[in-house]
Amino acid sequence: MNRRGRPVNLVVVSNRVARGKPNEPMTGGLAAALLPVVEHSGAIWVGSSGRVRDGHQKEPFAEIEALGSGAIATLDLPAAHYGGYYEGFANSALWPALHSRSDLIRVSREDYVSYREVNAFMARALMRFRKVKTAFWVQDYHFLALGAELRDLGVDDPIGFFLHTPWPVAAVMQGVPNHRELITAMLAYDLLGFQTEADCQSFLGYAGGELGLVVEDGVVLSQHGRTRCEVFPIGIDAEKFAAYAAKSASHPDVSRLRRSLNGERLAIGVDRLDYSKGLVNRISAFDRLWTDQPQFARSISLLQIANPSRGGIEAYGNLQNEVARLVTDVNGRHGEVDWTPIRYLNKGFSQAVLAGLYRTAQIGVVTPLHDGMNLVAKEYVAAQNPADPGVLVLSKFAGAANELDTALLVNPHDVDGMARAIAVAAAMPLTERKMRWEAMMKTLRGHTIQQWSSDFVAELEKCRTEKVAAAPLAQPPQALRWLKSAISGVRLI
Repeated sequence: MNRRGRPVNLVVVSNRVARGKPNEPMTGGLAAALLPVVEHSGAIWVGSSGRVRDGHQKEPFAEIEALGSGAIATLDLPAAHYGGYYEGFANSALWPALHSRSDLIRVSREDYVSYREVNAFMARALMRFRKVKTAFWVQDYHFLALGAELRDLGVDDPIGFFLHTPWPVAAVMQGVPNHRELITAMLAYDLLGFQTEADCQSFLGYAGGELGLVVEDGVVLSQHGRTRCEVFPIGIDAEKFAAYAAKSASHPDVSRLRRSLNGERLAIGVDRLDYSKGLVNRISAFDRLWTDQPQFARSISLLQIANPSRGGIEAYGNLQNEVARLVTDVNGRHGEVDWTPIRYLNKGFSQAVLAGLYRTAQIGVVTPLHDGMNLVAKEYVAAQNPADPGVLVLSKFAGAANELDTALLVNPHDVDGMARAIAVAAAMPLTERKMRWEAMMKTLRGHTIQQWSSDFVAELEKCRTEKVAAAPLAQPPQALRWLKSAISGVRLI
């Protein structure tokens, strides 16, 4: 439902979907964030099933099941292109570039072909969900070109896109092969949403500087017409997460953790095992704390949950080995027969259990090197006991730092500074902890996930109306079917 109360058939698209079972591990922040949107809006959420099949079926096959008042539809993606699309171009070119790690870009021409083919495959699959007053809302870097593919199929409905990662400066984005063609395709969207103003301005700078397009008041004018670029910081359902935390005290995992602490303070970090999360520097900061301030030995320990992902990519395998060696080294030097400084777990937990673990920890450590938002920071705050809240130590390079400015903000590249901040958090008096926590909770309650989604969808409809009104009588050229006429010998699905 949009702001004016007219029903909209909302189709949400992402690479992964989640089923909304609070006792099952989450696959990532994006999936957890979209759950309440779909459950309460009646949207259809379309994404990958996690399986692949050959390309001989005439139409993409979707399995559909209910999710609250909405539904999820999962697709088997084409086997011939899935590897190049996912581990190839999406996560070995786009992900490192979006996190300003051009040195980690490893990609082939065939990977880009596969990325575009999967975007085209998804566009065809979405056509069966198109009804009167349909709006398509595409999520994240896996589908930068999906809007252009939908336009090529004749879709004139509102199509919006939200980027959950940062957007880098133009010089970094120029390191991505086919970047001009890809970002030109992005301009087929009516609305592009970003987490922060800095991300939005970086994109506009690329469009104006690299593509030479006219940029006026956040609107890019291209062959596709008008594309508005705006900031929509993603939120969480803070009250729901607080309720999880309050109810989770009796959960076996939570109660066992609490009993094992023996009065010591606990710091917690929860991340995917990814080089953007700053795990090596975080662990080094605790090592520095215990080395330089030995009074904190046995009085502060770290629970680090790091769920492995993208294991087929070399950079991730190297990181997993590096973090495991570092944890072993730090525990070997600082541990005692009855005390383990770092509890390191390579597995995921459900939101319900995570809420209890957050509430048990007196310090939340969220120190990514670069992050679009980081919902763990917001979840940690929401999970705290109002009478005795913990302290959030937060990287100033996470999008959440723009909103949670009463956290202890740190530079994740400054190991000594992070060690000092952890010590400050451990010694912070209750009065100050409550003051900081109350300010952050006020922000979370004022910027919920429900408001984020309703604001985006309302703005998307408005943008499409403006775009149609401003369009010239002569139809602009459709987005070309990219490389099809230029590439020979590649079988396209």
